[in-house]
Amino acid sequence: MNKQSHLLHMLLVIILTLSMITGCKEKDDNKPYAGAVPTITLSPSEMSIAPGSNANSTVLIDAPEGLKKLVIYKNGISFQELPFNYEKSVTHSFNYTVESNAAAGSTISFSFEAIDSLDRKSDQKNFIISVTEKPQKEILQVIADITTNTTWTADKIWRINNIVRVKEGSILTIEPGTLVFGASDTKGTLIVQRGAKIIAEGTSSSPIVFTSDKVPGSRAAGDWGGIVICGKAPNNQGNNNSIEGMTGEYYGGNVANDNSGVLKYVRIEFAGKRIETNKEINSLTLASVGSETTIAFIQASFGLDDSFELFGGTVNAKNLISYRTEDDDFDVDYGHVGYIQFALGIRDANIADQFYSNGLEVDNNGAGTSQTPYTQTVFSNITIIGGKYTAENPVHLSLQNAAQLRTNSMPAIYNSFFTGFPFGLLIDDTKPGASQHALNEELQVRNVILAGVENWGNNGWGGNTNNTNGPVVHAGTGASGFNVDTWFQSNLYNNSIKSKWQDAGIDESLYVTMNPKVTPNQGSILLSAAKWDNTPKASSSFFEKVTFTGAFGSNDWSAGWCNWNPQETVYQ
Repeated sequence: MNKQSHLLHMLLVIILTLSMITGCKEKDDNKPYAGAVPTITLSPSEMSIAPGSNANSTVLIDAPEGLKKLVIYKNGISFQELPFNYEKSVTHSFNYTVESNAAAGSTISFSFEAIDSLDRKSDQKNFIISVTEKPQKEILQVIADITTNTTWTADKIWRINNIVRVKEGSILTIEPGTLVFGASDTKGTLIVQRGAKIIAEGTSSSPIVFTSDKVPGSRAAGDWGGIVICGKAPNNQGNNNSIEGMTGEYYGGNVANDNSGVLKYVRIEFAGKRIETNKEINSLTLASVGSETTIAFIQASFGLDDSFELFGGTVNAKNLISYRTEDDDFDVDYGHVGYIQFALGIRDANIADQFYSNGLEVDNNGAGTSQTPYTQTVFSNITIIGGKYTAENPVHLSLQNAAQLRTNSMPAIYNSFFTGFPFGLLIDDTKPGASQHALNEELQVRNVILAGVENWGNNGWGGNTNNTNGPVVHAGTGASGFNVDTWFQSNLYNNSIKSKWQDAGIDESLYVTMNPKVTPNQGSILLSAAKWDNTPKASSSFFEKVTFTGAFGSNDWSAGWCNWNPQETVYQ
């Protein structure tokens, strides 16, 4: 081989070598050996279930390059995104509770899509839910008093006829998901007597429901009585008081830590039966109920009288909702000494009691005397939404105050929000005592925001002939030196007044729909307005020291168990 041929041969070898190196590099850059795209297997992929039931499917995901996230669509609309940590094999349990008002014959489609670390998507897999008819349950008529330990099971409907008592020494247990009718053709009422207990502990997905036995569209406030719980805790009226309109149903005692049981995740609808003229039963009456009793996650809707009334006692409560009741949302008197946190009241503009309706009504007793124990309820994180939405929309003439503090009572209200009433706060001294307690700092209102309605009355607030226009008013002969506006707006108390509810950042659906958005809108002043350094009566560990003012922050604790339109709900 001559020299020229040898050089040519060497050049060809070099070119071939470089070509092989470049080819390997290109193969590495293109990652030809990356794993396959994710795949999804569902088990099962179809179900047929009744409204209110739980649908479940196991989602098996194989992701050779690691799972980044699982995207779930409901009826073609983004429903949920779940992040993962690049696992190659994932088992996800999907659970969904079909809406209680879902129509029989309808379908609900969920689509699952897996995305891996290379942002590659799997094929979508569908989980189809076919909604069937609700199975008819046997209705058992409850007529006799309960004298032994008894359980009401969720597989039947229980219909309360006339007044049914859980007698002393007996326990009534009600399973989650149980439906209880109040007989509309009688004075159907459940009374838990002193020394008895009720254990009605539902769940967020399976609440216990007490409601009217009428068909959808015909239900009304006062269709049945309500729930009355009597305890042995102190009050300022004595140890043998009788529930209004019910001779012989006694409450009261000296057992501050008395235990009447549990009410949790419970709805009470269309209660308030009139027992005598101008004497109705409240949706939930707690009479001298003791501090060991659990009251939490209760919604009282469309009642004829108060949603919640506490006659003395030491019971504490959380997560209460009063919805479109006729009289007061929350009424405490007769020396209640306890705590209430996270409570929402929403009014209907056209509904109120003939003797005036308030969001909060606080009394020591009807006579306004100094009998002890004084009513010293401590409220925190309360939201009261009155019926007034715009200056033009009318409201019932008996709609009165967001909060009325009167008759020698000593409550405390902290970190709360009130709007939509003719008056935000009334310190009522028509029976003296309240203003003196305010001067003595025994009655406290702190970190409270009042919001009016734009262009309504004086500075955005309404008024009537009995009081001066304004958000904070005072009635009667007050203590010497008491000026309600000076007191309310003291720098020490951090209260504030807004001319319109929009300034607070709440959603208009609270006024105009049967599906209210209860959480404040993004950017709302309510989300970060709470203070706890000036709330001496809230030192108990009972209170959660949240950052938000009012009943809700960004978490909607009403979701899943509340019903904002029980009139149309098909229960049976």
